[in-house]
Amino acid sequence: MSLQVSETLVLSQGDFLVRQSQSSPGDFVLTCRWDQRSLHFLIRKTAIQAGETYTQVQSPEESTPCSPNGTPNSESRSTQTATRAPSPPSPTPSVNSRSRPLVDQDPPTLDADRGCYTELYLEPQSYTERLKSEDGLTGTDQRRREEDTNVYVSPVMEMTSFNPTMYQSKLMPERNKPLEASILRRVKELLSEIDPKVAAQHITKADCKVARILDVSPEVEQMMGVSSGMELLTLPHGQQLRRDLLERFHTMATMLAVDLLGCTGTNEERACLFHKMILIAAELKSNMGNMFGFAAVMRALELPQVSRLEQTWVALRQRHTESAILYEKTLRPFMKRLDNGRESCPLTGVTFPHVLPLLFLMEKKVAMGEGADLWEVMEVNVDVVMFHLGAARTIAQLGGIYQSNAETKLQDFQEQPETMELFLTDFQLRLLWGSRGATENQALRYAKFDQVLTALSNKLEPPVKHTDP
Repeated sequence: MSLQVSETLVLSQGDFLVRQSQSSPGDFVLTCRWDQRSLHFLIRKTAIQAGETYTQVQSPEESTPCSPNGTPNSESRSTQTATRAPSPPSPTPSVNSRSRPLVDQDPPTLDADRGCYTELYLEPQSYTERLKSEDGLTGTDQRRREEDTNVYVSPVMEMTSFNPTMYQSKLMPERNKPLEASILRRVKELLSEIDPKVAAQHITKADCKVARILDVSPEVEQMMGVSSGMELLTLPHGQQLRRDLLERFHTMATMLAVDLLGCTGTNEERACLFHKMILIAAELKSNMGNMFGFAAVMRALELPQVSRLEQTWVALRQRHTESAILYEKTLRPFMKRLDNGRESCPLTGVTFPHVLPLLFLMEKKVAMGEGADLWEVMEVNVDVVMFHLGAARTIAQLGGIYQSNAETKLQDFQEQPETMELFLTDFQLRLLWGSRGATENQALRYAKFDQVLTALSNKLEPPVKHTDP
């Protein structure tokens, strides 16, 4: 693009255009309209000083205004002041970066003969460097303070958030067996009586507490090294939080599946319970903005042992037609698009974003079930991976917004102690595996329970035996 053409495109006050330079290949020219004139700036940068805090970049005459023949304007050059540009994006995807105010320092004195330069203040590239900079400490000062007073505390790898052996419950004794009949009966009663909206509120409150979106004390923030669990789960020392969330996801889905498969009444009674689960999933998705809880309920409905109950699904379509259509035409396709990176939730109203693909990707060694297989199927390509990594980077920066949304959604929430217990992971661990088995190896626990779910499913609708002709 020539100089004359660029001037025809920059017509109004404040308009600007960046184009490649014709006279200096490899460089660029900034054309802008100011004070009824077109000004042209040749951009050529040379790094002359690098340090931990900033990098100084010199442009001898290149960043000064040029009249139309490309000659530098000496008057403008001598009166220009130093400028600051925001830090450029990191060349590698870093899920823990976030924008910060520029360092408030006076620029060094300009030498008119050397022309104009720009100082680029770079953000700390890691969460620890960022924390140090927020304290106003860098380099020697930081090391001296650490040595003298030991004020700065490095974030540490946490222990698990769950301790089922020490959990005290109103719904179960101090010691209980797996799937104890009396406890299961009470759980079924509570789930059948609960309003879907109330259930979604309790699930969201419990989810957000485990994920460190709500009720994060200053002491916990210091231990995490960040202000929100949404950022912590993207960091190396957030491994335990990632595993806790995976544990909660699988345990919640399994408990709900047990409730569905344990309903040994008529197909119509079981269809009524399916209807309730679908309504809870819809509340979590649309009204609470809790994609994590929504995925757990959907997981229970989509388990092979549940989806194979043809008679129950037929009864659902007959007795609760709108609910069946909602599930098949809206909720299932939405869940699939979330997993495949083809759906992104609007920020307004989201309390817990869809982090499961990231958790499965980062913790594949401990991830179990169909969710982990997301990264093994042929349909998942690089675009899907990059979508979820990019989403994680955004999620890490928006912890405060999720907290604000959650507080707004739960503003008038009245917690019911027994109902809340149903959706606590410690309670679910004890219910499913008993007081002794709740602490066994995770993979072993779920492998055993998969067989239990299969047995319950086959009892409701025995497999059809195919005979050879």
